[in-house]
Amino acid sequence: MKINFNKNADGLIPAIIQDSETKTVLMLGYMDEAAYEKTIDTKKVTFYSRTKGRLWTKGEESGNFLNLIEAKIDCDNDTLLISVKADGPTCHTGSDTCWQESNIQDYGFISKLENTIQSRKENAAADKSYVASLFELGINKIAQKVGEEAIEVVIEAKDDNADLFLNESADLLFHYLILLQAKGFKLEDVVGILKGREK
Repeated sequence: MKINFNKNADGLIPAIIQDSETKTVLMLGYMDEAAYEKTIDTKKVTFYSRTKGRLWTKGEESGNFLNLIEAKIDCDNDTLLISVKADGPTCHTGSDTCWQESNIQDYGFISKLENTIQSRKENAAADKSYVASLFELGINKIAQKVGEEAIEVVIEAKDDNADLFLNESADLLFHYLILLQAKGFKLEDVVGILKGREK
């Protein structure tokens, strides 16, 4: 990796810090060549602090270190993307990120769907939606629906109608997300189990 530290007169390049799991951007710092080399050597992200005028390892006072997972350079060789595992909040304010955001796993549309399901579960008595009615009927009905949808997926998998197979797959996933919440869990709990099995 050939990094161009000489592009700016001060010898500093931006280093974007990103959580290796959630892909959330945690902060932006600056590195000179010495900070970069110390980061690689110690596996703890080190910056050049423009205010302190010296190398500064994130977490050296708070204990909230940024543990290096991977470093990538951009196409112009003058900006780093540093993937990390954070030991705690990244921002000095105590927030997960310097943009005051939570560093949580986001599965895009699936997370949005989970939030909708949760909202309908919490308001099941007043909500007239299909999801709310399932929660009102209880765990046995929800589990039964997952079983029915699983059987339909298996049946459609044996045929050649891709549209029906995908629609039944969507129904299965939808009802499974409802079942997870009925049991007090979310998809991230299942993903955590799968990650633990990774070899």
